[in-house]
Amino acid sequence: MTHWKKILQNSINSPAELTRHFDIDDTVLEATCASFPMRINSYYLGLIQSVNDPLWKQAVPDPMELNDSICIPDPLAEEHLSPVPNLVHKYPDRVLFLVASECAMYCRFCTRKRKVGTPSMLITEESIEAGIRYIREHKKIREVLISGGDPLLLSDRKLDSLLTRLRAIPTVEVIRIGTRIPCTLPMRVTKKLARMLKKHHPLYINTHFNHPRELTTEAIQACELLANAGIPLGCQTVLLKGVNDDPLILKELFLGLLRMRVKPYYLFQGDLTRGTNHFRTHTQNGIKIMRQLIGTISGMAIPTFALDAPGGKGKIPLTPNYILSSNKELSFRNYSGKLCSYPENGDPI
Repeated sequence: MTHWKKILQNSINSPAELTRHFDIDDTVLEATCASFPMRINSYYLGLIQSVNDPLWKQAVPDPMELNDSICIPDPLAEEHLSPVPNLVHKYPDRVLFLVASECAMYCRFCTRKRKVGTPSMLITEESIEAGIRYIREHKKIREVLISGGDPLLLSDRKLDSLLTRLRAIPTVEVIRIGTRIPCTLPMRVTKKLARMLKKHHPLYINTHFNHPRELTTEAIQACELLANAGIPLGCQTVLLKGVNDDPLILKELFLGLLRMRVKPYYLFQGDLTRGTNHFRTHTQNGIKIMRQLIGTISGMAIPTFALDAPGGKGKIPLTPNYILSSNKELSFRNYSGKLCSYPENGDPI
């Protein structure tokens, strides 16, 4: 198997390189790449079957990224909620800690496409230390979510050092890693990496698959290594127009993830990130899809459909409405539309 670093080195970083693999006019993509960087590693490139297929749309720049007057650069107000650089403190008991500036592939729908893979995302040992110091000084922080860029692009040594320093903080109970590596560069997940991560329990990993064709043999092996190391795995999927906004596609994806021991965790409505408006669907489309999935597949395979509220106001579940009325008796319809009732007890709080 080719080493993951070699695969990353063989990435396509310009539209001109893409013409060696697909019959396209690369000149229409150059302006997009000048604003939002491009990286498609050779592994993920090999999964793309044709121009404008669901994987192409996730990986290849589109001129529509520049024709976006609706969205804004930082819709979740992460910069405003950063008491120190690269650390976002939105919720009282947990923080988002950005520790890597690059990804194995630059997804075209990325929330942080304003800075990931660009010089504006400056992460240094000094910024890492400042973040750790902030976490240590704020005793209410019990959970740290490590993200970036992709933390699993750090070397084993650097990642081990970071996790060791976080685990040494008495008030930090849980560490989570957000990574798309099992999907976009699964060979990065080695036995050595899994053994190292196992030392830092309780450790959770949320990964990111958007389409069933991403559930390859290599991806399955990567998730198996992590699961066998005792790491609970979740998946944060994004609802993307023309990629997965179809109940049959998501059903296949979620059931496939469950077979891989990856719990579908969130299905996210697209953020208002500048350059991504062409991916956004109407929220009612997502709610309709959830209604079609609930009750027809295992509850274990059903994620929470959620919207990360603009302005840093937090995640809001978007759920189908089954309740008809509630007084002495709760009246509702079940997943198949049948009328149901449940006698209430006492008064609502």
